[in-house]
Amino acid sequence: MRILLATAGSRGDVEPFVALGERARAEGHDVHLLAPEHSGVDTPDLDVESIGVDITRLIETQGVAISEVLRNYRSVVRPVMHTILVGSARAALDYQPDVIVYHPKVLSAPVVADALGIPHVVVEIVPALTPTNAFPAAGTVAHSVGPFNRLTYQATRAASTMFRSDLAEVRAMVGAPHRAPSHPEATLVPISPAILSRPVDWPESVHLTGPWVRAHHPVPLDPAVEKFVAGGPFIYAGFGSMAKGDDAARGRTIVDAARVHGTRLLVATGLGGISVPSDRRGLDVLVVRSVPHAAVLPHATTAVHHGGIGTVHAAMRAATPSVVVPFLADQPFWAARLHEAGLTPESIPQHSLTISALVSALDHAERCRTRVAEVAERMAGEDGTGAALAILTSLR
Repeated sequence: MRILLATAGSRGDVEPFVALGERARAEGHDVHLLAPEHSGVDTPDLDVESIGVDITRLIETQGVAISEVLRNYRSVVRPVMHTILVGSARAALDYQPDVIVYHPKVLSAPVVADALGIPHVVVEIVPALTPTNAFPAAGTVAHSVGPFNRLTYQATRAASTMFRSDLAEVRAMVGAPHRAPSHPEATLVPISPAILSRPVDWPESVHLTGPWVRAHHPVPLDPAVEKFVAGGPFIYAGFGSMAKGDDAARGRTIVDAARVHGTRLLVATGLGGISVPSDRRGLDVLVVRSVPHAAVLPHATTAVHHGGIGTVHAAMRAATPSVVVPFLADQPFWAARLHEAGLTPESIPQHSLTISALVSALDHAERCRTRVAEVAERMAGEDGTGAALAILTSLR
């Protein structure tokens, strides 16, 4: 089976597709992955083609603040999306796949699939596409609004109207009919049922598969990280690609809170979510750009993170209690779900992060350890990547 995987976004949007691609290739399928440049995800065993954009560079220069996105919509966002939509369509025509599996940002995938006469499968990285009464669309409001939950999904479905002319260009290029594209043959949601229960009102075509995780290959740690991890209890803090606000102030707060708490601190600066000024450095603090979560989080006493679903899964698999400091998008949604389930203390919005709030949350997180361990045990039995691949192969 020739499988085209097309994704767009930061590292958290790329890693699941890489995991699925590696699993499909290992089981004998021909796989072609379209992904942004410099995502930070190692892909030595996959046939990878650049989708024509560098999201990492974009985040480093523009940040992730909504105000910046709106300000730069015409000069940055629109051209990036045009490149993604048109570039992925050209790549699909060249590859001639049997199925297209795509990130929701790749809005042109259904148009191309219809032109080629093949099925297309959307990957709902976070639950924001399929309406349900159970919870609001991730990225809209954090807490349930009861009978109005379904209405929140209309906002995410309106994205295609913003790029109508780009999609018209794709239709002309691939010879697709001038009508609404067909519905996905299936929707894959790579989230653990241990974290999010499947809503009873989801259609049968929507599959909560469990997270897509790469086959475990021990990653040698940087010697400094390895030595620090072996040196005793430590708190991990990392906000991934959340380049927003005063990263140095956040760094000071987190270091001071860890010292009040009496625990060493490992900081992953990511794309600029945290920085640690020289006046807060010391032997009890190690600062690096990134670390492999699977190798480090099982040894941490607590993980302080932004609540992206990739980090949520990693911390829960490691049975490591979390303190969630959400910034934007789906992060407040996950923070609310985890707290409601008794898996984390109440989240601390990034603009409300203080020493006292973080120390209190670190103490509370310890009381969640038993519940987190139960979830880790459930997740250990999941094979989301295998479940997703089984669904794809059933479409032949």
